[in-house]
Amino acid sequence: MNTRNMIGFQLNGEQVQALPGETLLQVAQREGINVPHLCHKNGLEPAGNCRACMVEIDGERTLAASCCRQVEAGMVVTTDSAKAVASQRMVLELLLADMPENTNLAALKADNELAHWCEIMGIDGTRFDARAPVPPDYSHPAIAVNLDHCIQCTRCVRACREVQVNDVIGLAHRGEHATIVFDQGDALAQSTCVACGECVQACPTGALSPAKPNAHQQADKTIDSVCPYCGVGCQLTYHVKDNTILRVEGQNGPANAGRLCVKGRYGFDYVHHEQRLTHPLIRREGVPKNPVDLLNTEQVHTAFRQASWEEALALVASKLKQIKTTHGGNALAGFGSAKGSNEEAYLFQKLVRTGFGTNNVDHCTRLCHASSVAALLEGIGSGAVSNPLMDVDQAEVIFVIGANPTVNHPVGATWIKNAVKKGAKLIVADPRRSDLARHATHFLQFKADSDVALLNALLHVIIDENLINTEFIKTRTEGFDALKANVATCTPEAMAPICGIPASELRAVARLYAKSKSAMILWGMGISQHTHGTDNARCLISLALITGQIGRPGTGLHPLRGQNNVQGASDAGLIPMMYPDYQPVGNTEAQRRFETLWNTPLSSTPGLTVVETMQAILAGTVKGMYILGENPAMSDPDLNHARKALAALDFLVVQDIFLTETATLADVVLPASAFPEKTGTFTNTDRLVQLGQQAIDPPGLARQDLWIIQSIAQGLGLSWNYQTVEDVFDEMRRAMHSIEGITWQRLQREHAVVYPCLHEGDAGQAVVFTEEFPTHSGKARLVPAQYRGAAEKPDVEFPFVLITGRQLEHWHTGSMTRRASVLDAIEPEPTALFNPSDLNSLNIQPGDKVSLRSRRGEITIFARADSCTPQGNVFVPFCYAEAAINKLTHAALDPHGKIPEFKYCAIAVHKN
Repeated sequence: MNTRNMIGFQLNGEQVQALPGETLLQVAQREGINVPHLCHKNGLEPAGNCRACMVEIDGERTLAASCCRQVEAGMVVTTDSAKAVASQRMVLELLLADMPENTNLAALKADNELAHWCEIMGIDGTRFDARAPVPPDYSHPAIAVNLDHCIQCTRCVRACREVQVNDVIGLAHRGEHATIVFDQGDALAQSTCVACGECVQACPTGALSPAKPNAHQQADKTIDSVCPYCGVGCQLTYHVKDNTILRVEGQNGPANAGRLCVKGRYGFDYVHHEQRLTHPLIRREGVPKNPVDLLNTEQVHTAFRQASWEEALALVASKLKQIKTTHGGNALAGFGSAKGSNEEAYLFQKLVRTGFGTNNVDHCTRLCHASSVAALLEGIGSGAVSNPLMDVDQAEVIFVIGANPTVNHPVGATWIKNAVKKGAKLIVADPRRSDLARHATHFLQFKADSDVALLNALLHVIIDENLINTEFIKTRTEGFDALKANVATCTPEAMAPICGIPASELRAVARLYAKSKSAMILWGMGISQHTHGTDNARCLISLALITGQIGRPGTGLHPLRGQNNVQGASDAGLIPMMYPDYQPVGNTEAQRRFETLWNTPLSSTPGLTVVETMQAILAGTVKGMYILGENPAMSDPDLNHARKALAALDFLVVQDIFLTETATLADVVLPASAFPEKTGTFTNTDRLVQLGQQAIDPPGLARQDLWIIQSIAQGLGLSWNYQTVEDVFDEMRRAMHSIEGITWQRLQREHAVVYPCLHEGDAGQAVVFTEEFPTHSGKARLVPAQYRGAAEKPDVEFPFVLITGRQLEHWHTGSMTRRASVLDAIEPEPTALFNPSDLNSLNIQPGDKVSLRSRRGEITIFARADSCTPQGNVFVPFCYAEAAINKLTHAALDPHGKIPEFKYCAIAVHKN
């Protein structure tokens, strides 16, 4: 503890020290003194309304609430005097009277805090009459509401308003009629609650509790790990009994500080789903692969037979060796997974490069942030974020563009909302109006596909009005003159008709960003998933560079990573043109280094990307594939084309936890381990390398992914012998300079270390580019971008624009969340979101079935009214197999990032 400016006072007869601003309760807790408290919770503003924490202060006539009273020098405080204890006991008895008669306090919450303090204070009943029961509200699939257990501590209110900033829960009425309400007194399921569960975690009595019956059981063990969903990388704790996860709670991790979202808190029971793969499967002879009508669960036994691991692995090895011998290594390809660990990604790409003899290895970064990475590597020499997401707390201006954090990165969105409540100015730019827009100083609802026009207008204003950072441009960048010339004609007046934003608004936003002391840019796949995605990112990089808004806390560039380990998988080399640590495969020095490390000759030819691989299959040049944890039969653009390609392979082996749409087209299916069933490291969007720990065992004959990868490698003749995950991580440290200083022992001790961490003992560098950029010159490169449209525009036959993305309750292709009972109960049906005026013009009612058709395919889906979607646009999540929207999307590629244009294509809409 920093002893500077410490305050001395007496606590229970002992002299103690406190920091300025500390409360009596905080000091008592640090000194190991028990003081009952129920309305207080770390991370929430003190309320002092339960009055359980009353203490006696010499010289004062009344008792004081220790959770609110700050320390003063010379105080004499007693927490266990007869007067204080009598007050504490009386409050606890009165609160017990608020409970139903003969209530079991642990029935709704295993760690009921009221029961805990009653036990400590020796209270086993109450002298007061119980209040009348309050009807429960069990309308919501995630959260049960039992307000007859509510003590009105308002922890739920503060958690909802102050922490998550969702503003759903309030305290209505007065006196004995006071009660907790949701919105305007709605049932929870009909309210605007997003089921983050922060209120449940905050509730001390179980008045708000998990709806699942077994969630309240006492756990056999608790295991600290990491969330398996988005790139925020929230740390969490699994509560486990009899190899079953009972519930999940947020842990005080560096990225989440105890917070979780609906997926992290309630999306865990997919691991126990009846459809888990538990045996290796081999396709029966003579059973064709039908890319049009994929197998359903009932048809699996007719298409596949169970096999032993020995038989399945022998078949995989023989088929892969046969293809390599007959057609060469480039006839093989591998798709790895951003859902797996760093160690799995590293071994997978090593297997493809050394066992297959090709660089044909890729993963889903090609479908999310490939263009962002291309622009960042080109401009500043690194594809990673410059600053952690939490740095928004130090930003004067926050610019969020092409991203919907409240849906895709909900806990990350809370930090943005918290910063705005503290005074930060928020700019939100997106074709669709997100929930974050209600917190924005400026909301720019620009026309889809006009990103470059909007951003070039901002660059023009900043340069034209001399709002640039001249010294930064001179000393730390190159290419400014070309950028200036490129945007010279991109006046707000010229760009306004293209992007749909008034010129005056463009000027105001440019000035706000450029004049701020610290400004941070965050973006998502609304920027990257275009044929001009690299150009979009180039403009954002230029915005930061010409204003000097990079290299300091509260500034910088942060592309929000979509999957839990897309950053780590990319770092580990799951990219066709890069070895681990982004070392180009065509670089002779890098090639020699990895040939020495892996003791194998390597190809210097960049491999095929995801979409290029599909094209190569149909061209007859790729014959065999190994897919680990990816589902291209749902995630690729132009799905009919992708599924046709997968079905055309001579041999396909899929390693997964469910029989995904991709696995139904396989020759061999290998049952793998789900996230809570493995130990490994995962790297979040902030460059934090975090340790995920195994909580339960895989079911049946399912095996750890690392074991399966190594077994296939050994079947191909590679002499691998990794005994533990730590062995793989140690080799990664030798391969990757950026994590060289992170030891396994340190991760076990600290759970999270940020890279670059160049030597043991290095704290790691959260903010990078502070003095120079990792380029040959040490300077960043400003790259001009010209506005150009999408590969396909609306016309008379296809008049609507299709935008695809994710929704809060489901994630990626839905293979996990659609099998999580709570999440699927909240959003069970596929819906297309229309502006209400478009529904009216089409004579379609919300809930009607509609057909969406593009030049590539057609689906049937339910219509939903959504005023946040602009006229002429339709938004559809891509997680529903029964309405696979990627049948419609365009496979046109960004020429630099080689990412498909998921965010824009032309469609027609018809009522069924």
